[in-house]
Amino acid sequence: MIEIAIKQFGENGIITTPTADIAKAAKVSHGTVFAHFSTQEELLISVIEEFGNRITQRLHELVDTNSSLFEVLEAHIEGLIEFEPFYTRLIIERRLLPESVCNTYIMIQSTISFHISIAAEKEIKQGTIRKVPIHLIYNTWIGLIHYYITNGDLFSPNGSVLKQYRHELLQHYINLITK
Repeated sequence: MIEIAIKQFGENGIITTPTADIAKAAKVSHGTVFAHFSTQEELLISVIEEFGNRITQRLHELVDTNSSLFEVLEAHIEGLIEFEPFYTRLIIERRLLPESVCNTYIMIQSTISFHISIAAEKEIKQGTIRKVPIHLIYNTWIGLIHYYITNGDLFSPNGSVLKQYRHELLQHYINLITK
């Protein structure tokens, strides 16, 4: 059911997708949704937690403590590509979602930030990237990614903006912070 919810939320919006539509797409009764999730908010939290688990697991799989910042950022984009429609809706609609859902989103972003900061701090010490406050390293990256994702209809109207621009975005960002 979570898979169906991720797809439905990505296609139709998180706020505007009724649980009845999720039940119909999952080919279960509407009551079955509430047998698994007592409220719509609980369903949302479960969906976002699943998204978070998968994307952070992807980072853990693709990145180790000796990975370069480029490799961490590349793993981040690869993880986002898998969930791009859902993630697009999540970042656009986040401020309209219940606080508990937003808190789950923040925990996911913190985990991603942690991975980026480890690689960035190592490369700052090595002198390969500029000495920039870690929060700016993360926020500049996420701002760039979010800008392209939320404007995907302009940059890539017929497909994934991250698939189309991932190499350019990565190289541009690395060029900005490299000495």
